[in-house]
Amino acid sequence: MGSKPAPPPELVTERRARAVRALKVVFWVAVAVSVVHYADNYFNYTSYPQSSSAPNPSRTLIALAWFGFTAVGLAGFALLARGPSRPALVLLALYSGSGLVGIGHYTVPGALDMPWWRQAHVVADIACALAIVALLVVLARSRRQAGRAAL
Repeated sequence: MGSKPAPPPELVTERRARAVRALKVVFWVAVAVSVVHYADNYFNYTSYPQSSSAPNPSRTLIALAWFGFTAVGLAGFALLARGPSRPALVLLALYSGSGLVGIGHYTVPGALDMPWWRQAHVVADIACALAIVALLVVLARSRRQAGRAAL
């Protein structure tokens, strides 16, 4: 089976430019949402359902995780300004973990009983992370297609 022909370079360039623009917007929305989510999780720690069978992250770990994830994301974002390099994409993929860990809330009984506004920022954090991952896939594919088009 032969491989698909490479798309025209101008199409690859336009897809990449659109994905980078979208990623920049989604990244900053994700940072804003994560501030709300992690701050609420830290300051209202006892209002979140806790697991009775698995270890629960401490309040301190939650705060440190936000700073760690955000530092990694900012480093990836800074590299992205130079172009969608592999290190930029990897760092931004690691940053997406900041929102994806929110899925853990829904593994604990009682999570669906949280107030609507808490549900909203947890789900928004998860959605931002999924959008970042999807855009990173587009950028990774465009890098590969650009490499094939150069051959």
